[in-house]
Amino acid sequence: MNFSVPDPENARPAGIPFEVGKLYHRQRDIHQVFGGQERGGIATPSGCPFVFLFTGASGEQFGYSDGWRSDGAFAYTGEGQTGDMMFVRGNRAIRDHMGGGQDLLLFEATTSKGSYRYIGCFAFAGWETLNAPDRKGNLRKAIVFELVPIIEAQPLPETSEEEIQLQEKPLAELRALALAAAASPKVPSKESPRTYYARSLKVKTYVLRRASGVCEACKREAPFLKKDGSPYLEPHHTKRVADGGPDHPSSVGAVCPTCHRLIHHGKDGAKLNDELERYLAGVEQSMDTTPGVSTSQGGPPRS
Repeated sequence: MNFSVPDPENARPAGIPFEVGKLYHRQRDIHQVFGGQERGGIATPSGCPFVFLFTGASGEQFGYSDGWRSDGAFAYTGEGQTGDMMFVRGNRAIRDHMGGGQDLLLFEATTSKGSYRYIGCFAFAGWETLNAPDRKGNLRKAIVFELVPIIEAQPLPETSEEEIQLQEKPLAELRALALAAAASPKVPSKESPRTYYARSLKVKTYVLRRASGVCEACKREAPFLKKDGSPYLEPHHTKRVADGGPDHPSSVGAVCPTCHRLIHHGKDGAKLNDELERYLAGVEQSMDTTPGVSTSQGGPPRS
């Protein structure tokens, strides 16, 4: 089973200690460092910002058949060798990873025992149930996750036509769209990467509008204007290592490049991130009580 991988130059979010395409020993480089279950396809180390996913040809004997879809999403079969798969343990961790402040890191088994190739950082975008044989050969309902590569660490593109249309909406409507986009699907729902990135754009557009050209970390004006005349600020996810995906707006801040680099790489980065997280919680709470801005969808998505 050979999988293509995203462009390494654009697929390594700050803070993830793995390089796309490189080989790592599962026990030595992953479990001895982060902990987590050493057997099975999903490892959820306690207190770790990552959920580790392992795939390979050997899973096919247990009814697992993973791989890239034609639209660019990765189909990943959940855990559970016999009987219907349920949203417990690792399966629940995948579905709820954004709410838990974790990133999904995917590894592919190689022909060398214990050696895995790092495929990249992914986000949960949807799921479906399929009839598939379990380890005993009995048909059961298997959960197949739709995972989308998180591509970040790139300069923000010039404003797209879709973003322009979003920017024309009132703040209250934009916030409602962002809150809806951040909710994890709790019913079967297949989603293409294009649709997933469209949801991410709604959250990004809202938080940039909410900031009104002022960094939500240092409270200073954006350092410059983009070519289209809009203030240059960068979305930062306070609870996850990767800065990508449709997180809840209370976990995404619009920050200047200096604060963004300080948070990820600076000595006082964790402190500034904590301060930003508290500030965003207060801002979103006040939005819930502001006439014309509050929505019935306020508050973090619930499991």
